[in-house]
Amino acid sequence: MTAAVSHPGRRPNQNPCRVTTTRVLRSEWHKLRSLRSSWITLISASVLVLAIGLVMGATYTSGGGDSDVDTVVLVLYGSVLGTLCTVVLGILVTAGEYSTGLIRASLTAVPRRLPVLWAKAAVFTVTVFVVMFTTALLTFVVAQLFLHDTDQAASLSDPGIFGAVVGNSVGITLLSLIALGLGALIRSVPGAIGAFVGGVMILPEVLSMLPYDAVKSTVKYFPTQAAGALGSATPLPGEAPVDGALLALCLWAGATLCAAALLLRRRDA
Repeated sequence: MTAAVSHPGRRPNQNPCRVTTTRVLRSEWHKLRSLRSSWITLISASVLVLAIGLVMGATYTSGGGDSDVDTVVLVLYGSVLGTLCTVVLGILVTAGEYSTGLIRASLTAVPRRLPVLWAKAAVFTVTVFVVMFTTALLTFVVAQLFLHDTDQAASLSDPGIFGAVVGNSVGITLLSLIALGLGALIRSVPGAIGAFVGGVMILPEVLSMLPYDAVKSTVKYFPTQAAGALGSATPLPGEAPVDGALLALCLWAGATLCAAALLLRRRDA
């Protein structure tokens, strides 16, 4: 008979190789931060938002054609391009692993599969929100240095301003989370990008041209339209209310992730 080897500080029933939520999250965070494409994409998104915001602030004159534009929308106009960057990153987080074959190793290490998807979504969501919120806050503050003596002068303490800055970041994050879900569904980077551009960005614009009030009332709760409503300090006619827009975006993201989870359980890697 052989004596059991005891390790100080470790309980007898503790398995060092056991799959836990913390370890899966740590693994996904390591994969996200170790890829050069992750940092290039996030930095590109931040630079675009900041650069365009500074240009808009430096070139703005009172009484011009943009005087009726919401202050937060004007300053964070670069969020449109920034969103494209984070959307691509979301697709790469999931579909990129299928293209490289890394997903097989991930699912072998975590046989239950679904924790991998939830961990990807959680790590990606926190990362994108922190980066984009920091960028939006910095862009607004610096742009206001140019706008302080114009009719677009505003402060973060003004009604609706800070909420719109946060809403802008939340909208970008949830749109990117939808892209992550599409990547897991389609398992192809070009296919997921095409699905997002065609289904999320172009389709609502086409539907809004139809002469039906019911269609127009529905379209304002589509992802891109709902995200736009979150990033505006002054609600515009025809836009969804902030709470309704936020709920709609959460439902779109949740539905996409749930569909991806269902297929992940049923399909081979």
